[in-house]
Amino acid sequence: MTSPTLENQASSEAALREAAQHLDQTLHSLWAKSSMGLSPIAMTLAYMDWAMHLGSSPGQQMLQAQQSWTDFQQHLQGASEEKDPRFLDASWQQWPFSAFKESYKAQANHWLRSTQVEGMSEHHRHMVGFFTRQWLDALSPSNWPLSNPEVLHKAIETQGESLQKGLKHYLADVHPVASDAHGQDAAQILQPLPFAVGKDVATTPGKVVFRNRLIELIQYAPTTDKVHAEPLLIVPSCIMKYYILDLSPHNSMVRFLVDQGHTVFMISWRNPQASDRDLGMDDYLRLGVMDAMAAVKSQTGQARLHALGYCLGGTFLSIVAAALGRKSSRRSSRSDPAMPELGSVTLLAAQTDFSEPGELGLFIDDDQLQTLREDMAQKGYLSGKQMAGAFQFLNARDLIWSRSTHRYWMGEEEVGMDMMSWNADVTRLPERMHSEYLDSLFLHDALAKGHYRFAGEGLALMDIKTPMLVVGTVRDHVSPWRSVYKIHLTTDTDTTFILAAGGHNAGIISEPGHPKRSYQMHHVSPGHTWIEPEAWVKKASLHEGSWWVPMQNWLAKHSGSLIKARPIPAATVLCDAPGTYVKVRYAD
Repeated sequence: MTSPTLENQASSEAALREAAQHLDQTLHSLWAKSSMGLSPIAMTLAYMDWAMHLGSSPGQQMLQAQQSWTDFQQHLQGASEEKDPRFLDASWQQWPFSAFKESYKAQANHWLRSTQVEGMSEHHRHMVGFFTRQWLDALSPSNWPLSNPEVLHKAIETQGESLQKGLKHYLADVHPVASDAHGQDAAQILQPLPFAVGKDVATTPGKVVFRNRLIELIQYAPTTDKVHAEPLLIVPSCIMKYYILDLSPHNSMVRFLVDQGHTVFMISWRNPQASDRDLGMDDYLRLGVMDAMAAVKSQTGQARLHALGYCLGGTFLSIVAAALGRKSSRRSSRSDPAMPELGSVTLLAAQTDFSEPGELGLFIDDDQLQTLREDMAQKGYLSGKQMAGAFQFLNARDLIWSRSTHRYWMGEEEVGMDMMSWNADVTRLPERMHSEYLDSLFLHDALAKGHYRFAGEGLALMDIKTPMLVVGTVRDHVSPWRSVYKIHLTTDTDTTFILAAGGHNAGIISEPGHPKRSYQMHHVSPGHTWIEPEAWVKKASLHEGSWWVPMQNWLAKHSGSLIKARPIPAATVLCDAPGTYVKVRYAD
């Protein structure tokens, strides 16, 4: 029997450990806030690695100094053709602005070259290179009014009106409203989106036909007399609102597919709150993807469907496809009668191999994850603002510095865009799900290595036997196309790969008629050999126009015969599209 003294001692020790943990978390949180949410320990270790290796390599210092002097002389002579979009205006060729520009470029080249020191760990090399670029971009003479001739010329032409407008823009962005009528802090007031959901965007007619605690399932109304017999389920990323794929009528992928005779279903993820902190990856796969598949089968009566996943939604879909493929290959196992068969899998800008995650990998290591876990432990979720800030940070030159220059120093109004409005409609991720996602996929690459476990069982992407269409985009910072392309290494099925012009979002929203769009495409059969990405680019056929057209042709080829279109059964309708989950917004 435990004595009261021992019980009191154990209770005191537990309370002391809890207090110590709380103290550490508070201090780490303050550090993270001072470094834009990043782990200051991880950044310090990276720069210490760089400084120690550079400091102990006088030979490398000598070579870099010599190269920097040569570059500086060439810049002063104006020997190189100007390609930097920040300095393309003719006014940058006039003194003293030409001297500001060339001196900056020479110094930037010197510091970027100095980050590439032999002996550093690869992760630290990438971190130091990336964050050095961020600081150099911040110091560009194009960001400051006295060293930017375009800002000065516009101020003179408008007699200072451009600067007055810029100041108004700045004050409106920093202090939109001091408080509302009830004294609520302005930071907690949600401003209306420029493009209203259900009115300006997400307007394709449809009905919500299924709902659980995690998703709403939208079925879109047919617009053709006949439709393909087998339906299409779209799995968007839960990191963003689904209507990136149903923006304005002219650039809606959903509307395009419906108009081509496809019966389209869309998952709309619920925006989680603190009480959802224990929702994990298995919940998103089971309650999200698999429940939606079962609901599509029940709604249409079709035993087979086709699935399309975008970004993280594509990663989810690949896991489910592997799990279903594994079950179907086991003759002794009984398949779930509620689950349909997968006829094809389409992955858009979706990573399944995370060994080369691109610049997002810079934010993923043990120290960074510990900082994130401590932050999420306090709130129960990763806030949408944190994710939006991370994505902005990846392209800070355009999304932060160039925008600030034009909006604040030149007083220019921003052109409203449906995609920019969608980008401001941020979402959250539950604490457990986000931790599991980063730890198992980004940190340990479990899916590509065959170590990922779903529902207590290990699975491998090799279990996917259905035909696949995989799309990457050339300038993708979130899912680099070479990483997406690695699906060829982990599967052995009929695969068509498309490399589209553009980035992670704009490259996917590439409707027919969109100017300056092109794509490359190549197909391999089961038993294919490995083709390196660079060799693939040389081999794949190049086409002008939208890749949506060959995607639709590919889907039509696999989607069965045409049947008479049916209206959505009234008995299954819960509400009109776009539903209720997509409209939930949070200030944080």
